[in-house]
Amino acid sequence: MALADNAGCAKPSEDFPFPEIIELNVGGQVYITRHPTLVSVPGSLLWEMFTQKNIRSLARDSKGRFFVDRDGFLFRYILDYMRDQQLVLPDHFPERSRLQREAEYFMLPELVKMLAPKLSKQNSLGDDPCQSDPEELSPNADATRNLTSASATLPSAVAGGPGGAVTASMGAAGTDVRRAGFITIGYRGSYTLGRDSQTDAKFRRVARIMVCGKTSLAKEVFGDTLNESRDPDRPPERYTSRYYLKFTFLEQAFDKLADAGFHMVACN
Repeated sequence: MALADNAGCAKPSEDFPFPEIIELNVGGQVYITRHPTLVSVPGSLLWEMFTQKNIRSLARDSKGRFFVDRDGFLFRYILDYMRDQQLVLPDHFPERSRLQREAEYFMLPELVKMLAPKLSKQNSLGDDPCQSDPEELSPNADATRNLTSASATLPSAVAGGPGGAVTASMGAAGTDVRRAGFITIGYRGSYTLGRDSQTDAKFRRVARIMVCGKTSLAKEVFGDTLNESRDPDRPPERYTSRYYLKFTFLEQAFDKLADAGFHMVACN
């Protein structure tokens, strides 16, 4: 059995000190790739690391794998780009800004350019949409502006479990100039069951009605019935999911949305 320290540099020579297959430990995530992939972008950090002749200067982990102290999850996209110089990301990828920072660290200017345009659109509504604060994420602004208002009757009750949500949208129509946007109403309630197991469950009460959306839009629709105590300093153009209503009647919330020109687009 070969020693772990020899796994990453089997039979090195002065002209080609690296093996064909290289194991990397990036932030605790293990990647196995070919040497030509790592040097496919001349001038990049990986190219500089794996074209040098003195491989002893490169950091290794306890098993002899080359170690890079960066985000192990995002490195998969860096490695994918190194393979064919193309960028393919999942839909609604929430970490474009962090990936752009990784691309800058690995000195991949073309990848930085690919990430920059979409990054500017996402961040036009605020700062970096961190995962630790998901309420900052907002609906796409362009799609929101294209919504047209439709007068539709909102339901007076919502079927579902102990908790549910209704999303309503509003768009500009006619001469009535209003800002377009979405508001999501979430609620927590309780049920009661009769002694007979065949008796239908009865919805007893709503404990709290939560409001999610842009701060300025929520204040415009609900006015003084909006309780801002959990997030009193939220700027008008930022998004929140911490507001709730001072009343507990779902019908009253629907009435206010309907009066403001909203129509329901989703219900759970």
